[in-house]
Amino acid sequence: MQLFRHIQPLRNLISEAKAEGKRIGFVPTMGNLHKGHLALVELAKSRCDIVVASIFVNPLQFGLNEDWDKYPRTFDADSQKLESVGCDYLFFPDEREIYPNGMAEQTRVVVPGMTDLLCGASRPIHFEGVTTVVSKLFNIVQPHEAVFGLKDFQQIAVIRRMVEDLCMPVEIVPGDIVREDDGLAMSSRNIYITEAERPRAKQLQLTLRWLREQVKDGRRDYLSLEKEGQAQIEAAGFRIDYLQICCSDTLIRAGIDDKQLTILGAMYTEAARLIDNVSLTI
Repeated sequence: MQLFRHIQPLRNLISEAKAEGKRIGFVPTMGNLHKGHLALVELAKSRCDIVVASIFVNPLQFGLNEDWDKYPRTFDADSQKLESVGCDYLFFPDEREIYPNGMAEQTRVVVPGMTDLLCGASRPIHFEGVTTVVSKLFNIVQPHEAVFGLKDFQQIAVIRRMVEDLCMPVEIVPGDIVREDDGLAMSSRNIYITEAERPRAKQLQLTLRWLREQVKDGRRDYLSLEKEGQAQIEAAGFRIDYLQICCSDTLIRAGIDDKQLTILGAMYTEAARLIDNVSLTI
């Protein structure tokens, strides 16, 4: 695996690969990698000739009082993991390489509408930071396709809209959620869950699955179902951020005629904010 700290050497090598007819896959990350990230690299590897991963803890997507300064930086372990699953190129830039004119002067990419909902309502600058850095990374790597995990369902939806609106020639490929043995979605922030609350942390996934079964069984009183689900999470000792039954395409609250649904939730542990989702067709 080859390591790149600067843009131009990476671009030069990718240009040579493209000239040889090779397909480029891309997996952007913030590091602190787990099996979920590695599964995305493996998926890209199965579809492409060359896989590029990036590690960049993007300050633009963290709000005030969020954990940018505490976010784990585990580069040595991350690079070993990426090499073990066949990653070809690792792009590991510093902040100056990504934001050469400083963040205050950085041109921003904004996807209106669906970024004001769900996670966007709780973290109002988050998706602006995501779409800005992802658009920059797409311009740097210029991949044929990019792989993102479905755990961040709203992020995939927002990036797909950005790619469509800006006519970017990048195929967005979803990777399945990788879970712990008890069903908890793997996340870099799971390390913040205390030992005492860890056995109960699967409650978000349990509630999402319960809601899915209720809808499958014919219930369409979505607001009532959401309130019942919130009560389950609160009874387990967690604070709810949101729990909503949505149209999968638009992320707005599902209507009676919607057939493709995604149920999204976020809750707070003592020191972590966990997100998860399940989808279904009715």
